[in-house]
Amino acid sequence: MEDKRLTRMGTAPVFGLMMKMSLPTMFSMIVQALYNIVDSMFVSYYDKTALTAVSLVFPMQLLMIGTAVGTSIGVNSLIARRLGEGKKDEADKAATYSLLLSVITWIVFAIVGVLFSHAIIGAYTDNPRVLSSGTEYLSCIYLFSIGVFVEVGIEKTLQATGNMMFPMLFQLCGAVINTILDPIFIFGLGPVPSMGALGAGIATVIGQIASMIFALIVLFKKRNAVTIRFRYFRHIDFQVIKNIYAVGFPSIIMQSISSVMLLSLNGILAGISETYVDVLGVYFKLQSFVFMPVFGLTHGVMPIMGYNYGARNKKRLLQALKYGIFVAVAIMTAGMLAFQFLSEPLLNIFNAYPQMLEVGVPALRIISLCFVLAAVGIMFSTLFQAVGKGLRSMLTSLLRQLGVIVPAAFLLSRISPSLVWWSFPIAEGAAMIIALIFFITLYRKNIKPLDSGG
Repeated sequence: MEDKRLTRMGTAPVFGLMMKMSLPTMFSMIVQALYNIVDSMFVSYYDKTALTAVSLVFPMQLLMIGTAVGTSIGVNSLIARRLGEGKKDEADKAATYSLLLSVITWIVFAIVGVLFSHAIIGAYTDNPRVLSSGTEYLSCIYLFSIGVFVEVGIEKTLQATGNMMFPMLFQLCGAVINTILDPIFIFGLGPVPSMGALGAGIATVIGQIASMIFALIVLFKKRNAVTIRFRYFRHIDFQVIKNIYAVGFPSIIMQSISSVMLLSLNGILAGISETYVDVLGVYFKLQSFVFMPVFGLTHGVMPIMGYNYGARNKKRLLQALKYGIFVAVAIMTAGMLAFQFLSEPLLNIFNAYPQMLEVGVPALRIISLCFVLAAVGIMFSTLFQAVGKGLRSMLTSLLRQLGVIVPAAFLLSRISPSLVWWSFPIAEGAAMIIALIFFITLYRKNIKPLDSGG
């Protein structure tokens, strides 16, 4: 008997289904964004060098998380499409191989953490205290990263079947435990010694491993639309793995290039002043409250798109895209208005000094002009991933986050430092145009021939 959650992706009213599937993830991602700010505040109160160390590690964390999420998006897309096609056996294989790929990827990052953490941090600082704290923090989060890889894999597997509640609870579990343990391990409490940046790393991995254990229990003890079958390990079906990475590898690139972009922009802004670097760092923390709900929305929309594409239901596929764009634009418009009219209070959350306010207020107002453009681009990219055209999403993200924004920032900074922030709207505008062109060609070739649906 077909799982009710699975059946509803082909029959339930699209808008209500989309919101029901998206809201739990949107909520949990907002909590994650809040946690990131609280975590930074704890470390900053401990020691400035510890905050600097954690900040230097941040792009490496983005790379790790991007690899986990990108791979799992490939799993999510494949499971949703195979379930829509009625090929449950292949969906079960994808879910099973997700665990294998998670463990293999963790081993790679653990090796990097043990062997190369000192060299990575040493490339950005010669301050011995920052180098020591950064090396400890990076080594810790990479060596014990099995929690994040396995949990994210299970999370995306369940989301592909329409189960959004448990993935939300997985994330909340890790965030709450992390937040509780942060002050204990950073400042020291009772028998726990004060450990600074290393303490933040320990709190992080404990939260991630707790989430992983919770996720494994749900995966194996609860009835789900997909089943983990260890017999698939006897003879690995490499075609399934290839299909996972057809979407997963471009998604890894998409998820990870933000770390490269951040490093590049920091290099450009550091040549202007440290204030510009501070403003960029604060912006990325604040913008997560706007972008994270939209990314949560995509997690609910993608399985609906993938299922109905596999089921050849053009009407429901296009409805999911239309409603997704509508909600994403509404969220981004609210974010843009907040940045336009509340830029100074937002900066003061981080105890902004006068020069930071002078640079940051116009910066937030200029950058936020790109939010609505980004909303449309993100939803088109979600569609590309959902129908197995991950390369188009990767090219759009590469254009937006590296191909346009970094050269534009470099050139504009040479004209006037205050113009550098316009690189964000320029990049989003160019990316949206390319995404629209990709969508038109996809529609004509792959979507238009589908059944009109009921």
